[in-house]
Amino acid sequence: MRLTGGKVIVQKDIATPIRTKEILNKYGFSFKKSLGQNFLIDPNILRNITKFAGLTKETGAIEIGPGIGALTEHLARESKKVVAFEIDGRLFPILEDTLSPYDNVEILHQDILEANLQEIIPEKFSTIQDVMVVANLPYYVTTPIILKLLENNLPIRGMVVMLQKEVADRIAAKPGTKDYGSLSIAIQYYTTAETVMIVPKTVFMPQPNVDSAVIRLIKREQPAVEVLDESFFFHIIRISFSQRRKTILNNLTNGLEKGKEKKEDILKALNVAGIDPSRRGETLSIQEFGLLSDTLLPIFSGN
Repeated sequence: MRLTGGKVIVQKDIATPIRTKEILNKYGFSFKKSLGQNFLIDPNILRNITKFAGLTKETGAIEIGPGIGALTEHLARESKKVVAFEIDGRLFPILEDTLSPYDNVEILHQDILEANLQEIIPEKFSTIQDVMVVANLPYYVTTPIILKLLENNLPIRGMVVMLQKEVADRIAAKPGTKDYGSLSIAIQYYTTAETVMIVPKTVFMPQPNVDSAVIRLIKREQPAVEVLDESFFFHIIRISFSQRRKTILNNLTNGLEKGKEKKEDILKALNVAGIDPSRRGETLSIQEFGLLSDTLLPIFSGN
C-alpha cells in the first residue's frame, strides 16, 4: 500500500500464480535451469520469511537473486532499505517495473560470490546498524554463499534463507545424528542455526524436485568455541568426517600428515581431550573438536 496524491493505492502481491504468469508473459521470460531459478508463488510464505528475519524500519536487508521481486517487495515494505544482487540481466527491466512503487530498493548487477561485500555493505547501509541477509538462495550455490557471508566476518546480524531441505537439515543438525557433519560445525561455529519453516515444492514456479526449508542463522558475538588455530581446527573436522563409518582414531591416523607414525601421540591427545578413540566424528560436539584440535596442534604444527 502507498499514498499517491492523497489516494491510497493497494499493491498487488507479485507472488501469486496469476500475477507471476502475467509478469513472465509480459516480458517473454523463460527460466534458466543453470541459474537455479524457481520463483515463489505464495505471499504467505514470503510474509513469514520476512517475519522470521525480525525486520524493522531501521533494518537494512540484503537479498540474493531477487527474481521478479516477489520477496523483494515484502522486504521493502518492512525494512529501511533493500540491496539485492542479481546476475541475470534479463530480470532488470522486470524488476524496474514490479518494484517501481518502492523507492528504498537498489538492485546490483553482481554475483554475490564475487562482490566485495566488505566495501559494499558499509557504503550502501552507511546510516543503518542492523543488517540482515534474507533470500531464496539458488540451490546450486547455497553453501558457498552462506560460508562466504560468515567467513568474511561481515557487519550483519545474520541471515534468514530458503534452501534445499536436505542442506538445511545438515546445517542445523546436532551431534549424533546422521545429518551432522563438517558443514553443521562450520556454520554453527559462527552462528546459532535453526530451521524455522518447511516449504513444499508446490509453491514454486517451476516446481523443483525437492522440498525446501527456511533456516535462520544469527551470528554469535564470539565463535562457539575458542581455538588456538582456526585453520587447523577446521582441518581436524574435515579429516574426522572423511570416512563417516571409521572411528575418530582411524580417520586422524590416516588423514593427518605422518599420522601413522604418530599414532601413539594421537591416542594420548584423545585421552587428554577425554575422547574415546573408538567414537566416530559425528558424535563429537563443537567444543570437543575445539579441545581435540588444541591438543593435537603442538604435535602436528611442525608438519
